[in-house]
Amino acid sequence: MAVIVKYIVVRNGEEKMTFATKKEADAYDKMLDIADRLFDFLDTSDLKLDERQQEELCLLMAEKRDEVMPILRGVKPNKKAPAKPAAKTAAKPAAKQAGGASPSKTAKTSAKTAVRSTKKPAAKPKIAAKKA
Repeated sequence: MAVIVKYIVVRNGEEKMTFATKKEADAYDKMLDIADRLFDFLDTSDLKLDERQQEELCLLMAEKRDEVMPILRGVKPNKKAPAKPAAKTAAKPAAKQAGGASPSKTAKTSAKTAVRSTKKPAAKPKIAAKKA
C-alpha cells in the first residue's frame, strides 16, 4: 500500500488547489493572499469594475507579481531580446585574438585598461636597469 501526501489549499472553506509539495502549496497560498489584498485595495478605490473583472485582474497581477513589481517601482522592465549566444561567444575570442577592445566594454573598463597599459612600460625599464 502506497502513502501519498497531498497539500490542499483551502480558502473560505473551498478547496482551491492540490499540490504534491508544501513549497508549491505555500507559494500558491501566498499568491492568493496577494490577490485578496489587491481585491480589497481595488474595492475601496474609485474604479468601478465588475466583481469578476476585479477578481481576474487581481489574480493576474498576483500571478505576475515578479513582472509587476519593477513597473510599480518605476524601473524600466527588461525587454527579452532573442538570445544569440553563439554570436556573442564568437565575438569575444575574435576581439581577444585581434588584440582590440570589445565594443561592449564600458568607459570605466577602458580607463582601467589604459591605466594598466601605462604601468607596464614603466615597470620594464626598472627590471632592465637592475639586470644591467
